Amino acid sequence: GEPGDKSLGNSYRVLNLWPTHGGQRLTLSGGSRAMVGNDFSFATFSKNEFYSTLNARLVDMADVSSDRRIVDLACGAGGVTRLILERINRTKDTVVIALDHSSVALKTAMEDLKDISNNAVKFVQLGVENVSDAVKESVDTIVFCNAIHYVPDKDAVVSDIANALRPGGKFAFNTSFYEGGQHEDSTAFYSKWMLKAMRILRKEYGLKPQRSGEKVESRKQLTPDDYGNLMERNGLTIVRQSVDTVPVPIEGWLDISTFSDFIEGTMPGVPLAKASAALQKGVRQTYEEMGVTHVPRNWLDVVAVKS
Repeated sequence: GEPGDKSLGNSYRVLNLWPTHGGQRLTLSGGSRAMVGNDFSFATFSKNEFYSTLNARLVDMADVSSDRRIVDLACGAGGVTRLILERINRTKDTVVIALDHSSVALKTAMEDLKDISNNAVKFVQLGVENVSDAVKESVDTIVFCNAIHYVPDKDAVVSDIANALRPGGKFAFNTSFYEGGQHEDSTAFYSKWMLKAMRILRKEYGLKPQRSGEKVESRKQLTPDDYGNLMERNGLTIVRQSVDTVPVPIEGWLDISTFSDFIEGTMPGVPLAKASAALQKGVRQTYEEMGVTHVPRNWLDVVAVKS
C-alpha cells in the first residue's frame, strides 16, 4: 500500500497523496524503514515543523487535557505521542497507549520519549485493526494521525475503535488523502513538478515509471460526507470538523521526495536513488519557475464522539 497511484494516467493527479505520520503501509505499522537513518525513511519528513504543527492542531481539537486513557494509533516514532503527553494533566492513573505494528518504530519512540514519558506511556506492538484487544479497559480518546486513508476495511477498524471507547469517548483523526486534499491553488505546481521530474528522469537516467492499472488504497478517496457516514454507521457522531490548509515549504516537498513510499507511488519501478534525485531536482526547478515559497495542502481534521 504505497501512498500514490501506480498508474500515472494523463492528468498527473498522482501527486494528490500524502504519507502517514509513521510511514505506514496497509498494515499501518510505524514502518521499520522510518527508523533507519537516511535510507529513504519517513523520519526526515516527519521532523518538519509544519507537520508537527498540523498534528498538534488535531490533538488540541480533541481536547485531551483531562483524559486519563488515550491511544495514539499507529504511533510510528512517537511524534504525536509527545504532543499528547505535552497536553495532558497527569495523575497516577493517566496512561497513553502508543500502538504500532513495528517493533523498530516502538523502540525509537521509547528512546525519543524518555525525557517526557515518565512511565505514563504503554508501548504495544499491534496492528490498528486490533485496538480493542490492546486496550482491555475502555479509553477516553483515540488519536489516529494521517493513516485512516490506508485502511482497506474502514468499517471494521472504526467499529473496533468505537468498541474501545467509553460512552462519550472521542475518536480524532486527520487525513490529506480525501476528496479535497489537493488545494485548488496547487494544481499548477503538481503538474509542473511531475512533468519536470519525469523529464529529468528520462533525460538524465534514461528511465520512466513502470505503469500498471493497480489502484492503491490511499487513492480511493472519501469525501468529508463519506467520513461522516462512516462514523455514523459505527456508532460515532462528528462533533468537530475542519479543513486545515497548510502552507508547505520547499523543505517539505524535498523531504517527502526522499521517502520510499512516496517515491514508489509516484515513480513505480524506478530505482529509489534516481527517482528521488529527479523528484528533488524537479521540485527545486518548479519552485524557482513559479517564484513561490510555499504550496498549500489541505488536511481534513475530525473529532467524533461515541454515542
